[in-house]
Parts: sequence; structure tokens; C-alpha cells
Amino acid sequence: MSAIAIDGPAGAGKSTIAKLLAKQLGYVYVDTGAMYRAMAVYFSQNDINPDDENAINGAVDNIDISIEYKDGVQQVILNGENVTSLLRTEETGKMASKTSKYAAVRTKLVALQRGLAKKTDVIMDGRDIGTIVLPDAFAKIYLTASSDARAKRRYDELKEKGENCSFDAIKEDIEKRDYEDMHRAISPLKQADDAVLVDTSDMNIEQVVAALSKIIDEKKAGR
Repeated sequence: MSAIAIDGPAGAGKSTIAKLLAKQLGYVYVDTGAMYRAMAVYFSQNDINPDDENAINGAVDNIDISIEYKDGVQQVILNGENVTSLLRTEETGKMASKTSKYAAVRTKLVALQRGLAKKTDVIMDGRDIGTIVLPDAFAKIYLTASSDARAKRRYDELKEKGENCSFDAIKEDIEKRDYEDMHRAISPLKQADDAVLVDTSDMNIEQVVAALSKIIDEKKAGR
């Protein structure tokens, strides 16, 4: 089986690009962030304090997360319920950022992610795919962009949905999440030593896909 790892900070476009590459390559796309967000949905629905590690640890064993595909679109199932529509809310994102640092949460999901990679060709995106989850991936890419560029993308996305939002507040939240992700004790966000850095600040989607496709082709040729 072959695996491609894409890491990077929030809002860098990892999921969008990974989905397009998976379709292009015929790989299965595994959105690891969606798994963490599914756990976050459970914590929110059950009023679990994200700062209470003991409560988080006690809840993990009650959570089952699976991934299904319907008409080629990934569906995330939490304890038998499709929670895909709840994954992209601001509340879920903040809860996921706070709870993904805990060992019990990460241990459970890393095992699931590695299991998927053993069954089929996968492309995964997240914060620690190349460093922790799939250290033997044949292609590793660190996708990033300036906080201004990432905030603008999120702002435009929310505005398009008709939601009221503040660019400055979004940027501040992104920078806070970056700091938390990079400084957490367990599996901090960092570029793997053998990952290729791609800054997408001034690139459109087509340009990013082309750049990553070239990197993957070169990695395949060099294997």
C-alpha cells in the first residue's frame, strides 16, 4: 500500500487539496481532522469540559468513529450517527483544537488511521501525519500559508454562507490555534524532516494541486 501525508496549520487548504489529489490519483482520502472533529462533536453534545482531561479520558471509550463514502463523498459516522454536517462549525473546530492534545484522544484515532493505511492506498491530511501517524509515507508535504491568507479564505467562506464574522477575530483565532498546535506536549504540529514545504499564500487551488502532483510524481520516480 502507498501513503501520502499532508500536514500543515489550520486553514492552509489541506483538506481541499487532499480530496482533489485523491480523486486524481485514485487514492482513498482520509480526513483525519474530521475524525478529531467528530470526537469534538461528542464532547460538545455531552457537555464535557475540554479542559478536564480526566473527563475526556473517561469519554473516549464511549466513542466509535467510522468513515463511509456515499456517492464518492466522505461521511463521518459517530456512534452510528452521521455527523458530517456538524464538523465544520466554529464551536466544533475550537473544541477539536483543545481536545486533540490529549494522549487518549490521539492514541485511539492514530490506531484507526494506521489501520486504514494498511488496507488501501491513502492520502491523509492533518497536523502529525508525516511525523507520527504515517512516518513511512512515501510522499510527505507540509502545506502552509500566511495567517492573513488563511483568515481571508475562512472569512470569505463564512460570508458566502451568509454568516456574520470578523476578519480580525478569525485571524486572531487562527494564530492562537497555530500556537496551541505547535506547542502542545503530544504530537505538536511541525514539518517532518523529509517533507516538502509548499507555501500557498499566493497560489490558487489549481496551482497548488499542480505543485503537489509534481512533488508526488517525483517521489514515485525516485522510489
